[in-house]
Amino acid sequence: MVAVGFEVKVNRLESIVEQIGEAVLATTETIDRLGDRMDNLSVQIEEQGKQIQQQGYQILALCDAVQTLAETQDDSLQKLSQLTQTLDRLMTIIQGSEE
Repeated sequence: MVAVGFEVKVNRLESIVEQIGEAVLATTETIDRLGDRMDNLSVQIEEQGKQIQQQGYQILALCDAVQTLAETQDDSLQKLSQLTQTLDRLMTIIQGSEE
């Protein structure tokens, strides 16, 4: 009778140890999957960082292009103003010679 009770306790302990082993394996698999996901997220974040850096370079290039365009436009406006003044003087001369 004592042997039977002892055997039941051993069977219960074996069952508990087996359940603990399964829980440890399941936890290990979950941690591995989480590790893989973290690795994937790290790669994605690194790629996004590179894209943001590239966009920063593109914004700087665009700013330079806009500044150059503004300077060119300013030069064009000055030349147009000079041309307008010259045409005004020419018209004044032409109108003066007609009278």
